[in-house]
Amino acid sequence: MFSGSIPALVTPFDNSGGFVEAAYRDFIEWQIAEGSAGLVPCGTTGEAATLTADEHFHVVKVCVDQVRGRVPVLAGAGSNDTRVAIANVKAAKAAGADAALMVPPYYNRPSQEGIFRHFEAVAKESPLPVVLYNVPGRTVTDIQPATMARIVKAFPGVFIGVKDATGNLGRVTEQRLGCGEGIVQLSGNDETALAFNAHGGVGCISVTANVAPRLCAEFQAAWAAGDRAKALALHDKLYPLHVAMFTDASPGPVKYALSKVKPDFPHGLRLPMTWPGEASQRAVDAALAGVVAGL
Repeated sequence: MFSGSIPALVTPFDNSGGFVEAAYRDFIEWQIAEGSAGLVPCGTTGEAATLTADEHFHVVKVCVDQVRGRVPVLAGAGSNDTRVAIANVKAAKAAGADAALMVPPYYNRPSQEGIFRHFEAVAKESPLPVVLYNVPGRTVTDIQPATMARIVKAFPGVFIGVKDATGNLGRVTEQRLGCGEGIVQLSGNDETALAFNAHGGVGCISVTANVAPRLCAEFQAAWAAGDRAKALALHDKLYPLHVAMFTDASPGPVKYALSKVKPDFPHGLRLPMTWPGEASQRAVDAALAGVVAGL
C-alpha cells in the first residue's frame, strides 16, 4: 500500500493558530499533482501534539475527503495511553484513512514487554492496518528489532510496516530478516533515504517533500526503476535541504521554507513550536537556492 515519497504533511495554521482548511485542500492537490505517492496527516510534522482529538481527526477527514482515493492516507494515531491509541485508530478508520501510523508509548518508557502488550491490545481492536513508527529521539522508547519481529509475526495483516527514524541503517536489514520480506520499511529520515532503500527500504515518509514534492518523488521513482545514477544525483541535490529542515525545532524550518516556496500558504505555528532562528533561516535559504530550479 505504501512506497515512494510520502509527505508527512504540515498543518496550515493562521497567525492565531486556527486550522485553515481551504489552504490544506489546495496543498493536498499540489502534493498529488507533484507525484507524492501517499500522504500522512497529523504526524509530528503536522503538529499533532498540539491538536485536540476533535481537531486531529477533522484534519484527517479533510485530507481523506480531498484525496478521494487517489493516493493512500496514513493517519497519525499514536498515544502513550493504550486506551487512547485504540480510540485513535478507530477514529482514523471513521475518518476514512487507509491505515494508521502509531508510535510506541512515549514518556511512560515501557519495557520491551510493555511495548509488545501495548500493540497487542491495539491489534485486538484495530479496524485498520498499522504502520509502526519507531522514533526514539522523540519518544525515548525504542522498538528493538526482536520486539518488532514479535509484534509483526503475532498479528499478521495488522502491522504491515515500519517508519524507521532511528538513524540506524543496520535496523533495516535486521527488521527485514526478523519480520520477513513482506514488511514495508519506510525511512523516517530524508537524509538517509538513499542508503535506507539500499538496505531494503521502499520509500520515505518525508519532511522535505512538503517543500520539494516533485524532486522527492522523482528521487524515489529513480531508485525504484533501478536508475541509481539519477537517484544519487537527486539525493545530492536535495541533501542540503534535508539537513536544513532540522536546523531548528521541526516543523519551524519547513514552515519557513514553505513561506518562500508558497508565500500564500498559512505558516503559523502553535506553541511551544516557534519560528526558526536566523541561522536556521539562512541555512534554509541557501538550501532552497540550490534546488529552486527543480521546484
